[in-house]
Amino acid sequence: MAYKSDIEIAQECKMLHITEIAKRAGIPSDLVEQYGNYKAKIDLSALKDSGKEGRLVLVTAITPTPAGEGKTTTTIGLADALRRIGKRSVVALREPSLGPVFGVKGGAAGGGYAQVVPMEDINLHFTGDFHAIGAANNLLAAMLDNHIQQGNALGIDPKRITWKRCVDMNDRQLRFVVDGLGGRANGVPREDGFDITVASEIMAVLCLSSSISDLKARLSRIIVGYTYSDEPVTAGDLKASGAMAALLKDALKPNLVQTLEGTPAFVHGGPFANIAHGCNSVIATRLAMKYGEIAVTEAGFGADLGAEKFLDIKCRMAGLTPSAVVVVATVRALKMHGGVPKTELGHENLEALEAGLPNLLRHVSNIKNVYRLPAVVAVNKFPTDTDAEVALVIEKCAELGVKAVLSDVWAKGSEGGEELAREVVRLCEEERGDFTFSYEDGASIKEKIASVVKKIYGGDGVSYSAAAEKQIAKAEEMGFGAAPVCIAKTQYSFSDDPAKLGAPSGFTVSVKNVRVSAGAGFIVVLTGDIMTMPGLPKSPAAERIDVDEDGRITGLF
Repeated sequence: MAYKSDIEIAQECKMLHITEIAKRAGIPSDLVEQYGNYKAKIDLSALKDSGKEGRLVLVTAITPTPAGEGKTTTTIGLADALRRIGKRSVVALREPSLGPVFGVKGGAAGGGYAQVVPMEDINLHFTGDFHAIGAANNLLAAMLDNHIQQGNALGIDPKRITWKRCVDMNDRQLRFVVDGLGGRANGVPREDGFDITVASEIMAVLCLSSSISDLKARLSRIIVGYTYSDEPVTAGDLKASGAMAALLKDALKPNLVQTLEGTPAFVHGGPFANIAHGCNSVIATRLAMKYGEIAVTEAGFGADLGAEKFLDIKCRMAGLTPSAVVVVATVRALKMHGGVPKTELGHENLEALEAGLPNLLRHVSNIKNVYRLPAVVAVNKFPTDTDAEVALVIEKCAELGVKAVLSDVWAKGSEGGEELAREVVRLCEEERGDFTFSYEDGASIKEKIASVVKKIYGGDGVSYSAAAEKQIAKAEEMGFGAAPVCIAKTQYSFSDDPAKLGAPSGFTVSVKNVRVSAGAGFIVVLTGDIMTMPGLPKSPAAERIDVDEDGRITGLF
């Protein structure tokens, strides 16, 4: 059989009209706002009706490698497989950022025969949510600088502005800029910079808001800088929150699309998990649980990042309790954690696999023993995997009391995920009430950071820069000591050093800066060399993307 790319498979799909997908989910037609034939937004009043919520299943993964893990593919395939075995499932995913689409990673609509469609639309602009978030972010920045220009009644110190502009693109040139040059009429000269849109606090605010009123309240609390007398200045002080909310009113409504097999899919919000909190919106998750017997969602990157933030931040704030967690792994990626270069992953190597398996086992142990949630390992199948390699993964997981099952949804769609779906259903039907966070609300900021580093990462401790020490003291003085922590860390290692693969120990995590995200309601902790504006690689994916005279896009993956 000839190889087909993800976009070729997606373009061959005969999609159902979006009204049919809404009907399949049980969403009343008067709540469906169509964006063409295959996309829609769902009115927020859909959340008002109370009723029994479905089970929530989280899909996470091992520490990512260039070999690939297939977390989104597995999430979509699992939702399809649950429908295949008779369960009314709905999937909730994040929206892709243009940064990775045009950079290294590519799109985030799944792969093979487990995708959400229309794949091209979802990966490129979609319904404009990210543009609205960027506009709201940059309106606040403009109003901040204008306030200073027009007399600075609030006494804002230009050297202590913390709010950055943003753009949804990997553009290292914008990390550090000097603006306001060219004379008095052009503003106050100052050092400035851009974040990628997915790292904007507006993204986090949108994803954690439960309503328009909650959105406005959160927006008004955003801290943009400090006065000469060291007092925080908020978006509310600048009278910006109403206009920002007006820009975001449609973006707050979740987007409804479908999988290749017609499973309803909410795709909404998209914070990265390495530099932000890594989960789709609370509203989309709630809707998936409202209209699905089982709601399947994912969190970004490995379980030390996305799952930790999903559980310690999102579940804490929204009062959610997952019924089961799926940890995705591949034999190839585990061999890479065991020291095998990418070029040699196609050969059986049980020694390297055993050396890499501690990475998977630590993630699984964290879910099972720290958060006390039931888990299953999905071994995302590749043609080069041998029976002996798969058997070794299953054996080592069994020693932890966790079942590992093969998943072949990339090649076979829902048929390849039946065994995984049945195990997920089994876990969901077992009554449990043990879900625990990795730290308590009452812990100090430093205690929370230390808990994550020691319990989840497996590190020895934390070191702080002089700036971070002052920032933590200021945050606690301002009354934010009870807030959860959102740790920005490399996705490539449990540690803050991307070169430390597998399950490293004996390391210290270095905290460089700490900032208050008062609107989101958490403390952002920047570690190691993490940056909130990525750059493009030497050969970006954008070089291979094109469109023909008929509007048919090629090169997306």
